Amino acid sequence: MQPDDLRARDTEDWLSRSLENLRNAEHDLTARPPFVRDALFHAQQSVEMALKGLLTWHDQPFAKIHNLEELASLAALPAPGLGALAGRAAPLNKYAVRFRYPGEPYAPSVEEAQEAIALARALVSEIAACLPN
Repeated sequence: MQPDDLRARDTEDWLSRSLENLRNAEHDLTARPPFVRDALFHAQQSVEMALKGLLTWHDQPFAKIHNLEELASLAALPAPGLGALAGRAAPLNKYAVRFRYPGEPYAPSVEEAQEAIALARALVSEIAACLPN
């Protein structure tokens, strides 16, 4: 397999995982009662994985981080049109680990999750538009 083929395959894998996380987030809200915390986590993950896919496509190295602002700043180097994405993605950052540990007294609402999913959907679409078909 040629390096470009490998890069294309890895990029496709990141995007596939991104879309899967987006579908998981949407599906979490159909449960009764809804899995709101999981939906928020998957919304954040969908954007993280889309950004990592874009970085992979452009052969831009990145650390194993979850910070969307840092990843979006890196992505803006090869894709300057994504310059404002870091600020727009920032609200999703807190969902990467917020609910993964006990003791967090915050109980998010379904509306908060719906807003996060809508934001994630828009950001993933914007990131995907910066990649070749």
